[in-house]
Amino acid sequence: MKTKIAILGAGSWGTALAQVLADNGHEVFMYAKDPKVCKEINERHTNASYFKEAFNLPKTIHASCDLQEVVANQEVIMLCVPSHAVREMVKNLAPLIHEKVCIINTAKGFDPLTNQRLSETIRNVLPKKWVKAVVSLIGPSHAEEVIERQLTLVSAVCKKVEHAEMVSFLFSNEYFRVYVQKDEIGSEVGSALKNVIAIASGVVTGLNLGDNARAALVTRGLAELMRLGKVLGGKLKTHAGLTGLGDLIVTCYSKHSRNYQAGIKIGKDDSAQNFLETNQETVEGVAFAKIAHQLAKKYRLKLPIIEAVYAVLYEKKRPSELIKSLMNRPLRVE
Repeated sequence: MKTKIAILGAGSWGTALAQVLADNGHEVFMYAKDPKVCKEINERHTNASYFKEAFNLPKTIHASCDLQEVVANQEVIMLCVPSHAVREMVKNLAPLIHEKVCIINTAKGFDPLTNQRLSETIRNVLPKKWVKAVVSLIGPSHAEEVIERQLTLVSAVCKKVEHAEMVSFLFSNEYFRVYVQKDEIGSEVGSALKNVIAIASGVVTGLNLGDNARAALVTRGLAELMRLGKVLGGKLKTHAGLTGLGDLIVTCYSKHSRNYQAGIKIGKDDSAQNFLETNQETVEGVAFAKIAHQLAKKYRLKLPIIEAVYAVLYEKKRPSELIKSLMNRPLRVE
């Protein structure tokens, strides 16, 4: 069944998911701020600003810089913007909705203004009478592979299973499979915190500490992820799934991971200063490291890897010195 879908954000992830939806026969209308991006999508059916190779997009995908035009009469509205931009986008969207819609969020992070999960922010900002459902589409995935139609498995997450199932049916095809998950807290915590662990994984690589060290780092990072997820109300078994271990693995090891690549640069410099001064890309783990640090203090949690990443990013600590302090912590039972 053909569905009308608006995608707010024409970056790499929004473009890749637009292709998935178009492949499934849905009507896709994208919103972009840059008129050049809109023109390229409409006329050349490419998006070279985000993909170095010229991937030919389905001609059924259209784009506009007019937000009201994009969202008018749409059944589903998908947010494909960074976590720090979700609140502003939803505030701009709120007065333009006049009928019930399903909102899909793809960002992996928390609201930096309130430290809330993004699904909570969306529900708090949008008029309740017009929101049919809020579903998170998250899991181990990189746009660079989805645009090539490489096999990818993610999760549609919502407290109400029927809404997650609807999103699963919209997206699933022979190369993009969507599982249903109802643990909203556990899934959203896992998908956000793994970005911080991925920065640490990159630092280990940048410092040339070897595979043994990185495997230990990622394993202990998973333990910290589980610790935070549990205290916030998530289910431990969720962290063994796609939005937990799956997302952690791909983000901590993939060449496409911005968080991992950021960590490599920081590790090679043995400092975050140059990276923070020159970086132009969205690296979600930088913002969430501060949020995770605040949550750890609030709930009196011991999250040594998270605290180390925070110290490197916000207290100008040298990664090599923090590695030594982590290794000299009191011995304990795993």
